[in-house]
Amino acid sequence: MLLTDLRTIFERDPAARNWLEVLFCYPGLQALICHRLAHWLYKIGIPFIPRFISHISRFLTGIEIHPGALIGQGVFIDHGMGVVIGETAIVGDYALIYQGVTLGGTGKESGKRHPTLGSHVVVGAGAKVLGNIQIGDRVRIGAGSVVLRDVPSNTTVVGIPGRVTRQNNLSSNVLDHDKVRDVEAEVIRALFERVKSLEKQFEQLQDQSSLSPTEPCNKPKSTNSDGMIEDFLDGAGI
Repeated sequence: MLLTDLRTIFERDPAARNWLEVLFCYPGLQALICHRLAHWLYKIGIPFIPRFISHISRFLTGIEIHPGALIGQGVFIDHGMGVVIGETAIVGDYALIYQGVTLGGTGKESGKRHPTLGSHVVVGAGAKVLGNIQIGDRVRIGAGSVVLRDVPSNTTVVGIPGRVTRQNNLSSNVLDHDKVRDVEAEVIRALFERVKSLEKQFEQLQDQSSLSPTEPCNKPKSTNSDGMIEDFLDGAGI
């Protein structure tokens, strides 16, 4: 399993140059090594020591993985600072997890209370996946997203709360943030275009009305709000 983890790092990280550097300078790999030992001791019922190993690992790497979490093979925690993985979380094979990710619960309920990630899942930096939910295979979760519901396989999820934005996403298991859709900006654009269309219809109706030249007109005043909206949407690439 260690060899699989090492091979995965070389496949996914262009900065990985040699085995020695990866083994001693990659906190994600070090955290996984400590976790696999702690998880084995946890499974056979050894008290205290598994949690203590997890605590020491967090101090050294900045990554907190509860000994009870089930981590598959080939998992890569890139950079890793601030990653938290809860007790009943399950991470499938060849998942890619960036810094600041939380696989946590939503309360103090007992039993299965943390998420289950399928294989080849990519979780972007700062994303929060909370509760006993199922994340399908080959799912990509955008940076900063908050996922609270089940996600079907082969999809991309972005936003707060997380929304599925693309089906049948089979092209890559790496999260290209420059290609992730901004769903909120798209909705604002659609509403903006609809408002402009209604304003145009309103102007046409006024032109066709029998209002006298001296009668006050209720035509909307031109403001700089259109420019503000356009700047916002252009910044989102929409």
